[in-house]
Amino acid sequence: MSDNGHKLVLFDIDGTLLSAGAVARESILSALERAYDWRAEDPHRDRRRFDFSGKTDPQIVRELVSPSVGEQACEEGLPRALDMYLAELERRLLPGTVALKPGIQELLERLSEEEDVTLGLLTGNLEKGARLKLTPPNLNRFFPFGAYGSDSADRYELPALAVRRAREACGRFFSGKAVVIVGDSVHDVACGRSLGVKAVAVATGPTASERLAAEAPDELLPDFSDLARSLRAILG
Repeated sequence: MSDNGHKLVLFDIDGTLLSAGAVARESILSALERAYDWRAEDPHRDRRRFDFSGKTDPQIVRELVSPSVGEQACEEGLPRALDMYLAELERRLLPGTVALKPGIQELLERLSEEEDVTLGLLTGNLEKGARLKLTPPNLNRFFPFGAYGSDSADRYELPALAVRRAREACGRFFSGKAVVIVGDSVHDVACGRSLGVKAVAVATGPTASERLAAEAPDELLPDFSDLARSLRAILG
């Protein structure tokens, strides 16, 4: 079945749906320290300087650790490091550690009511990590499927996979501007470009609005607090 006017809307998680930044960041750094006996170059510097925005979890590990321990040691320890990260994340994700972005609850409720809208995830998180982050605010119910960093370390391979999974889930084929990627990083804007998708950037993460605008998204929102504007940007 063709999309026939239907939309596939794929949401990024961190910086777009919610913020669990401190917990996620400290969880992965703690896991790397234990898995590789790895330390940041200067432990007295602000650990927040690491830019994780728009990257997959395996990519983050490789970028942080490989320069210190070498590529071979990094790859050999990667599965263990990611398992340790997920265990640490689950331990640290307590009520109150996840904050929803302005307007996102209302937006998801409204989109989920639209018969011609299919919702999915497009995120660099490992699938288990994604589901863990969405659990405290009860957002998993909106997203029956997705494409994750556990599927590929290359963020740019994930949109095509998400489209295939959407077809498997609902029997519809989505293409071009019927696919809408919503995210807060330049990678969210760019990753679906080869498929000709619609990119909706939102300045609710660490990337400045001006930097997002330079990537020429189809739409750019300050946040989702204006429900009508957000719906027009995504569905228009």
